[in-house]
Amino acid sequence: MRSVNAILLLLVGSLAALAQNSPGVGQPTKLKAVHVAKSTKRPAILSARQTYEAMSNAERVAIQSDLIWTSDFNGIANGEFGDRFVIAVKSFQKTLGDKETGVLNQQERVQLAELSRSRQEAAGWKIIADPATGARLGLPTKIVPQTAESKVGSRWQSAHGEAQVETFHVNGPGTTLPAVYERQKKEPPNRQIEYNVLKPDFFVISGLQGLKKFYVRAHILDGDVRGLTILYDQAMEGIMDPITVAMSSAFVPFPAAKEAGGAPAKRKVDYATGIVVSAVGHIVTDRTMTEDCNVITITGFGSAERIADDKDSALALLRLNGARNLAPVAIVGDAVRPADVTLVGIADPQAQDGGRAVTTGKAKLAPNGAAGAIEPSPAPGFSGAAVIDGGGRFVGMVQLKPRAVAGPPAAPQAVLVDVVTVRRFLDAHKVETTATSTGIESAKAAVVRVICVRK
Repeated sequence: MRSVNAILLLLVGSLAALAQNSPGVGQPTKLKAVHVAKSTKRPAILSARQTYEAMSNAERVAIQSDLIWTSDFNGIANGEFGDRFVIAVKSFQKTLGDKETGVLNQQERVQLAELSRSRQEAAGWKIIADPATGARLGLPTKIVPQTAESKVGSRWQSAHGEAQVETFHVNGPGTTLPAVYERQKKEPPNRQIEYNVLKPDFFVISGLQGLKKFYVRAHILDGDVRGLTILYDQAMEGIMDPITVAMSSAFVPFPAAKEAGGAPAKRKVDYATGIVVSAVGHIVTDRTMTEDCNVITITGFGSAERIADDKDSALALLRLNGARNLAPVAIVGDAVRPADVTLVGIADPQAQDGGRAVTTGKAKLAPNGAAGAIEPSPAPGFSGAAVIDGGGRFVGMVQLKPRAVAGPPAAPQAVLVDVVTVRRFLDAHKVETTATSTGIESAKAAVVRVICVRK
């Protein structure tokens, strides 16, 4: 079992690597040299580099975040590519018993996402805003469910005190980071420091506090110090070590000073895919993408109105009045989840050089209930796209949801709203679905671009 202090040492090193592109973060030279020296297979690294550089930064962040939860990546989830990224992927592949290529194939990416998701769910992982300090942090709410105010922040802890998370806030005339750093090293007096680093705008301290392990991280901005303390029994290190890394990666002391993550502000113009479900102009799509719209337009047909929605399923029902020559998809079958599916949708104009073509993409469904994950996530604009199985049958709709990652905001996670849920929603609103045609071409004929314009 790895020591948390080794993990935290690497974590601070990762913070420093980020500092090469961000002010105020540095990395001990000897740490960098050690990790580079361990990597000797340069051709493999270069091959992996080309693969990961072709990805969006958001997808690399998502992979790093998932690897943190599997205890394979001990660093900040920032999307930065390097040897440690490849080594972490190889470590996960070794756990699976697969060939250690350093590049995840589609099935491995699905397995990684599922394992990460299950561990996040087991911990009750949530990204929250701390009302006492203004910081944003990731919190294992099932491990530390009890909440209370402290003198200088907020406190969350387990029922018997085995684990505790606390935020703190120090400001006022003369507040300096070195002064807070020295105080944290000495208070409480039973702290035994095993690692500590002080940089111009942040510090990290870790070690033992009595019989518990502790980790402190704090940042300063304009004389305001905001920090996070994690304390837990040594017997819990197998559970808390990766969570500590995830919490450190997710901690944003000054959300207003940088992108805070979570649910992004709605765009003035949003693009989604809609699925025609009746010959008289009913279209089903993603509820979130059609919220607060001043005007909803269906490309090639004209204006539509949102006549119904359901919060639980996140479905929305649109209606094209006076529409003709529509080709609805066949809403038949049960909630089957084949491993391999085809997504049929219309990507955001920015993803296709201003175009509006209907495109398809291969994907895999993870067996995870009604909200099974779809990997890889499709391009923006595919929220509301049709999901078709190998036999050409409609099995559900794509929904793109924000990821709760340990790090900056990542690409949305695609999940399946299955055919049974869609049919129940339509039945509840008395929409007749009489189409019987199946197949990819029928699905392509049934999808439309939905444009939401907000004030």
